[in-house]
Amino acid sequence: MLTKKAVMNKLYDVLDPELGISIVDLGLVYEVTVDNNDVEILMTLTTIGCPLFTTIEEEVKSKVSKIEGVGGISINLTFDPPWGPEKMSEEAKIQLGFA
Repeated sequence: MLTKKAVMNKLYDVLDPELGISIVDLGLVYEVTVDNNDVEILMTLTTIGCPLFTTIEEEVKSKVSKIEGVGGISINLTFDPPWGPEKMSEEAKIQLGFA
């Protein structure tokens, strides 16, 4: 069933290609909106101009499209507010040596 929770669960499976940590645990996903069958994801990257956005975007679309009932998937990239290590989950902080 298509819900915000179902989308977030799939996003936990999307790993940052360099760090091998979920984009959710890294704090890169700011908002998920489900409207009828369409999903809109507002997210950021750890740095402006990160060359891996296309890779992450493809993986996000691949994972989310597997949810039954998904129509369109749009990913909006923002740098406001900018990403910082404080946005990471405790688990990600431990894995990366921030805690």
